[in-house]
Amino acid sequence: MTLTLPPAPDPGTRSGRDLVDAERWPDVARLPRASALRTAVARRIVERALARLPLRVRIAGAETFDTRQPEGTAGSPPTLTLHDPEAFYRRIGTDGLIGFGESYMAGEWDSEDLVGVLTVLARHVDDLVPQALRRMRGAWVRRRPTSDLNTVDGARRNIHRHYDLSNDLFATFLDPTLTYSSALFSSLPADIGDLPAAQHRKIDRLLDLAGTGPGTTLLEIGTGWGELAIRAALRGARVRTVTLSQEQRALALRRIADAGVADRVTVELCDYRRLEGTYDAVVSVEMIEAVGAAYWPAYFGTLRRLIAPGGRAVLQAITMPHERMLNTARTHTWISKYVFPGGLIPSREAISRQSAAAGLRVVHDAGYGDHYAETLRLWRERFLSRSAEVTALGFDHAFHRMWELYLAYSEAGFRSRYLDVRQLVLAGGPEAHGTNGALA
Repeated sequence: MTLTLPPAPDPGTRSGRDLVDAERWPDVARLPRASALRTAVARRIVERALARLPLRVRIAGAETFDTRQPEGTAGSPPTLTLHDPEAFYRRIGTDGLIGFGESYMAGEWDSEDLVGVLTVLARHVDDLVPQALRRMRGAWVRRRPTSDLNTVDGARRNIHRHYDLSNDLFATFLDPTLTYSSALFSSLPADIGDLPAAQHRKIDRLLDLAGTGPGTTLLEIGTGWGELAIRAALRGARVRTVTLSQEQRALALRRIADAGVADRVTVELCDYRRLEGTYDAVVSVEMIEAVGAAYWPAYFGTLRRLIAPGGRAVLQAITMPHERMLNTARTHTWISKYVFPGGLIPSREAISRQSAAAGLRVVHDAGYGDHYAETLRLWRERFLSRSAEVTALGFDHAFHRMWELYLAYSEAGFRSRYLDVRQLVLAGGPEAHGTNGALA
């Protein structure tokens, strides 16, 4: 497969940045204000950090210099190419990892192995900043804007910014099931043609965990484009599914009707906090990441309230280590600024504690992060191969680079084990029993 992007502007000149739409991408189109001293300090810190990693850094037009590579490492390390070092260090010195991402969007750095570079950085994330500076984290990282809080109105705005971009955009890189969460493959590595069956395997595993069958009353929090609701209805369940995305709801309704299950599925625009009733099972797939830590008590309290006696909640959730989650919780990141405003990836400990506080117990917990890395690789390759279609939808070059970085950054998180994805079953009451294990 040939992977292409629209031709990049010359990133080494101001006129290259001037080709970025300054109204849409103001912080990408212009360099931040920064003192020469701060930029110099950032440059020294970053260069010293990179010199300790299995990376090569190349200055465009200059000689390549290799960093140290661990003994026994096969092949050449990935190369990070700096087209505009001054802009790169200036952005990082001013905005840290936000600046790192914006510098990529502006074309000031690049890599022929973007996932490889990002995987190295993710594996060594704790070594990139000197310990003395890590202790002063609060003084140099940006706080999340209060406008990103997931109040009832804020959650609607945040969901709109991502999921209402365009159904056609998501269709360019997702498989025909339009499932925007990790697949579960029969074997790795996988091919793009394996995705539909792998997504159905994942959905069926979740429905099995929920005990979904004829007559089951099932609530889904986070509709997506309706594939899980369709498969649950085909099993004979009666499904209520809720979303905050108007774009997703409109297409989900059409897909549900086309599948012939409209009489068994209702799709509503509704915040989870406003739901009433009780259900045999509640399923929520990669929704908790959008809730925000401040609202986790409300989320788990809602799950507990909605589950009928003897029922269960089944979640699929991306997770990260607890200490890293605590460091990230209040930090404004490139992902929260450009991709998922208001979100926070929880830790397994946070899920366990928050669910216990709501009267729920984790009775099943199984992970398969390698499968998410493969899912993301296939999405990214498909997105890049269909760049002309993305451009035709009205998405510009800065967006292309932003979305490529988002998919590559996410894939690197799973390949480095910085991130995992879990399927969990929550139940209330002393009758709950379960197992922990890894999915095959």
